[in-house]
Amino acid sequence: MIKAIRTHSGNHDFIALVQLLDAELKKRDGEDHSFYAQFNTLDHIGHVVLAYEDGIALGCGAIKVYEPNVMEVKRMFTLPTGRGKGIASRVLAELEKWASEMSFEKCILETGQKQPEAIGLYTKNGYKVIPNYGQYAGVENSVCFEKRLEVLQNEIG
Repeated sequence: MIKAIRTHSGNHDFIALVQLLDAELKKRDGEDHSFYAQFNTLDHIGHVVLAYEDGIALGCGAIKVYEPNVMEVKRMFTLPTGRGKGIASRVLAELEKWASEMSFEKCILETGQKQPEAIGLYTKNGYKVIPNYGQYAGVENSVCFEKRLEVLQNEIG
């Protein structure tokens, strides 16, 4: 059974998964990797979701504030041994729920043309292609997405 937990960017399992993600992206991105790497530091990421199966961290993702009412999805990754089990969708749904609970109205993200699995994941989960934003504007290899969220109200009492 897959268990999703909320944590932060200092979590050792998250750091280990991100190191594997970076190694994979370095191969896929080739010469473009250093451009993308500068935007993928773990600084300022306070909201991380990890997916575990039998005590083993198989997947991760994070959100960080991009602008008021907008969270940016970052550092999505699933170990090859965990792929095809719905882990990435589970992590993404938990990130969206967390953002909604904090009254954010949408999530945005960037992925690369060389990552068709990621493009499929986001499309399958209701994300729509948008013009490239911020540092990705005019970058040919980048594909940007957004999804409007239902804002969940935290009940007190």
